[in-house]
Amino acid sequence: MLAFSFVSLAAFGSYLLALSPTASRLILVVPLGLETVWVFGLFILKGNYPAYLLWNVADVWTRYSLAIPAALLAAIGLVVQQRVFRQAGLISFGRDALWAAVAFGWYGLIGQLFSQATPLPPSNVINQALFINLFGFPVQLFRAGMAMVASFFVIRFLRAFQVEIEHQIAGLQEARLKEAEQRESLRGQLFKRVVAAQENERQRIARELHDETGQALTAIGLGLRGLTTRMESEDKNRAHQTLRQLQDLTAHSLNELQRLIADLRPSHLDDLGLSAALRWYAHDIQERAQLYVQVEISGQERSISGAVKTALFRIVQEALTNVVKHANAKNTSINLTYGSSAVRVQVTDDGQGFDTRSMTSSERISWGLTGMRERATLLGGKFSLRSRPGGKRM
Repeated sequence: MLAFSFVSLAAFGSYLLALSPTASRLILVVPLGLETVWVFGLFILKGNYPAYLLWNVADVWTRYSLAIPAALLAAIGLVVQQRVFRQAGLISFGRDALWAAVAFGWYGLIGQLFSQATPLPPSNVINQALFINLFGFPVQLFRAGMAMVASFFVIRFLRAFQVEIEHQIAGLQEARLKEAEQRESLRGQLFKRVVAAQENERQRIARELHDETGQALTAIGLGLRGLTTRMESEDKNRAHQTLRQLQDLTAHSLNELQRLIADLRPSHLDDLGLSAALRWYAHDIQERAQLYVQVEISGQERSISGAVKTALFRIVQEALTNVVKHANAKNTSINLTYGSSAVRVQVTDDGQGFDTRSMTSSERISWGLTGMRERATLLGGKFSLRSRPGGKRM
């Protein structure tokens, strides 16, 4: 029991010396090493001393091999903690740790060195009888006093850990509260952006239906009315010419309506996959704008989720729209890469470029870039933009 108490004290001192999680695991080897030395010493003493002296010799050996090193470990560990407390501004806790270290030092060096008298050196000279002769009271009383002083100050400085834990808990609660407030703020901003994006999309669809399909249908109606008049006047040549114009106008209106529907949700994306949808959209952009678009597919193509597929297509769609509207570019490349655990798409153009910092300022927010970044972030991806005025961007 005496040995177990001293091994526990050694473990306490070793723990105080460990200032990192890795060190706390490795430093526990120290009390285990002391215990190993103690056990081997008992086997050696058993063969060198008679049975009637063995218990007393074992008691002295336990104090020499375990008690003194354990008390010194605890004292050194408390001194280290005292420095940590002072650096953290906890002066009173550091003072308590220092007094506890002094008490443990006296308890180990004086209280355990003056053991009972046995043939085991140096207890044959430095023993309890010598202590009484020098100080006039038993060494057991000295040990008890130092142990009480050490316990008192250890209990006082251990309150520092409780204070630190409460401080950390308060910090975590405050951080969680701020995080929750930020999430609510971002959710509100995202909702506003979603509503704004929906309204912008509705305005775009309404404008294109009015400008293209609506005007074409009006022209078809007027043409049919004029065709009726010409049929009644038997001007068949003019009637056939008007009919052919109406057919061309109807075909053009159908093409524009199909383009509008395809922009909303291309059937290629659902039927043939992301690669085919990107090739189709690149070809469509080339026909509508003076822009050469090259599509490159890298890696082994595989099936990906509908959400990821839609997000990547919309990001490319928005990127090409920005290129057509703002870049004044001649060539654009789309590189779709299938990796082992991720899918990456890169859009590069040789346009005039721009200052990316101006796009992130609060005074000038680019909703297109913001939408691309949010689509990637919501799916756990990353969005990066590199550009400079007068240089290519990607």
